[in-house]
Amino acid sequence: MRRFGLVAVILFGACLALSGCVEREVVVAHPPPAARVEAVPAPPGPPEIWVWQAGHWRWNGRDYVWQPGRYVERPHRAAEWVPAHYQERAGGWVYVPGHWR
Repeated sequence: MRRFGLVAVILFGACLALSGCVEREVVVAHPPPAARVEAVPAPPGPPEIWVWQAGHWRWNGRDYVWQPGRYVERPHRAAEWVPAHYQERAGGWVYVPGHWR
């Protein structure tokens, strides 16, 4: 019985974690401003481990807000970062979050 309780807690936590990661698709009527030019600092470690995630515009429900770039640790050697961007679709622009491939 104890084992079942532990499994239930783990599964519940996993469900919460997954639901927190899902973003709803928001369509914005006008495109984001041009990307800002950022000075990219030297990585905090070897470039095969540290990847620059460029800054991008995020929609806050009323306006676009700039999210500055940052270095993040590559999850594995072959991982490639796909930058966040907006795609034009019928009715406006949709944010596509950055992700690892």
